[in-house]
Amino acid sequence: MFDFRLKVFHTVARRLNFTKAAEELYITQPAVTKHIKEIEKHFKLKLFDRNGTKIKLTSAGEILLKYTEQLFDIYRNLEIDMNALNSMHSGDLRIGASTTVAQYVLPPILADFRKHFPDISARLKAGNTEDIENALLTNEIDLGIIEGQSQKPQISYTPFLKDEIVLVAKIGSPLAKDNIGLQTLLDINLLMREQGSGTREVIEHALKSKGISLADLKVEMELTSTESIKGYLLNSDCMTFLSVYAILKELASNECCIVDVKNLNIERYFYLIQNHGEVNNLSKLFINFATRYNFR
Repeated sequence: MFDFRLKVFHTVARRLNFTKAAEELYITQPAVTKHIKEIEKHFKLKLFDRNGTKIKLTSAGEILLKYTEQLFDIYRNLEIDMNALNSMHSGDLRIGASTTVAQYVLPPILADFRKHFPDISARLKAGNTEDIENALLTNEIDLGIIEGQSQKPQISYTPFLKDEIVLVAKIGSPLAKDNIGLQTLLDINLLMREQGSGTREVIEHALKSKGISLADLKVEMELTSTESIKGYLLNSDCMTFLSVYAILKELASNECCIVDVKNLNIERYFYLIQNHGEVNNLSKLFINFATRYNFR
């Protein structure tokens, strides 16, 4: 029971939002609050400071977060190492990933995977979502991890990791505000990913549900990589929609900021994709490893 409470705390500490933590954990917000209060009662310390709708970790919360991550690492490594004793693993594993996943999510997972299974040679193919789906269908890769809304009948899609797409501006830009209204989007110069990008597809779907089409927006430029978009953004007064995983370094270095759009919340999953039918053992091993990875 206490382990689950630590998981609740860890999720709130990462998201700094009780509502989003509840959604990620598939429990109610009052349940999240109750678990946090129980931990605070146990340690007789306050873990979060609350200022209206915003929260931040206290010094006690920072310490607990550090130890919680260490505990989760121990549990994960225990599971992996015990499973590894069952058989020796070697061979080639071909993985495909859409751009955001390949650049910002997979590298630390692959590095850790290599440490645990040095006899497995893993190769990564990067491309947009459409590229990776096609590579799977033509047997160029064994499995993929993608973003986007597409669903091809020949492919099995399994939710892997929850992501949030946020509106971003550079620090110092006149557009760097706490929040804006939906209609304000129509007057802002935006940077967008190219056709076929999973991120673009998700943004298009979310805006369409609010009665806004991409044709309504002032798109200053389309670029084919997230890094290109970030480089352009930091040298202009444009704004752009990006995965929160893609801007963690820029947020930490105070180069850019997230601007909330009222009544617009763009969440999605990255999906593991495989061809229907038998899955090879190395793919199963990697999927098991990746799904237990402790994202921070």
